[in-house]
Amino acid sequence: MSKKIPKIPEEAARAGMDRRDFIIRSVKAGAALAAAGGLGYFLYDPAGPGPAPETSSLALPDFSIPEAGKKIAIVTGPDRAKSVNSGLKAVGGIETFIKKGDRVLIKVNAAFATPPALCATTHPEILSELVRLCLAAGAASVAVTDNPINNPESCFELSGIGEAARSSGASLILPKDSLFSNLTVPGANFIRNWPVLLGAFQGVTKLIGLSPIKDHHRSGASMSMKNWYGLIGGRRNIFHQDIHTFIRDLALMVKPTLVILDGTFTMISNGPTGGSISDLKKTDTVIVSTDQVAADAAGAVLLGKVPADLPFLVKAEQAGAGTTDFGSLNPVRVTA
Repeated sequence: MSKKIPKIPEEAARAGMDRRDFIIRSVKAGAALAAAGGLGYFLYDPAGPGPAPETSSLALPDFSIPEAGKKIAIVTGPDRAKSVNSGLKAVGGIETFIKKGDRVLIKVNAAFATPPALCATTHPEILSELVRLCLAAGAASVAVTDNPINNPESCFELSGIGEAARSSGASLILPKDSLFSNLTVPGANFIRNWPVLLGAFQGVTKLIGLSPIKDHHRSGASMSMKNWYGLIGGRRNIFHQDIHTFIRDLALMVKPTLVILDGTFTMISNGPTGGSISDLKKTDTVIVSTDQVAADAAGAVLLGKVPADLPFLVKAEQAGAGTTDFGSLNPVRVTA
């Protein structure tokens, strides 16, 4: 004889269903919260994958010298040391920009651990001469810095930049966490509460950008303004999605004393890393300017490009960072 299953009263059955429904809903909600929390932790990056909610009050000083005016010199010659000397003389002389007691920071391009011959980084010969000139003009100190893509120690040593800095009397500032602080640039799209190598600027009174002229597979060119990319910390590769606007932001962030472009050899293909001598073209040119936009527009000529080919140039000009019409500055053309 089969055992009769007692009937559950309707109220009790409904209560049981309500409890089960509550438990199921609670478990699902808890799982969702845990997943969200786990995702949040996974995405969290102490170096700053994105801007913090607060607004930073920090800013870089304006290192430009308005009374020096907007100037540009385009020097032709195969010797980097002679060319940088001639270029500086053509824009008024190093003494116009570096005074006794100045603390100079030179922002190089040391992005890759490659030898000088590949011209993917600032060449040690032009760096050595620039440091010598700054110290001869009375600078109290000269420091060299960058935040390379590859291991900093390897980049500075294999590129020859580290030895060039030390042997010429400059100090080397390698990036470390304590040197980065969040910075917001007024008018910038992306540099908002983003980590920047501000610690390298402690006590600095003059800033010079020193970079090679290179092809770049994303931006079309890497020159003076793109060189400031090496001041950025955090997950900066996300800015490649709109690199032209980001370079414009960099031009708003940094107002240098001078920029110097080395086009003794220009990397015309496979930039920014290159990797072969065949990627280079001997162009025997060094550009010195107080206007970083004008300098890059002049440098673009060596790459066979005009401002319209490089949207970051047009964006920077529209933002008031300089002029793409470098001819309007009456370039001084010199043979070294």
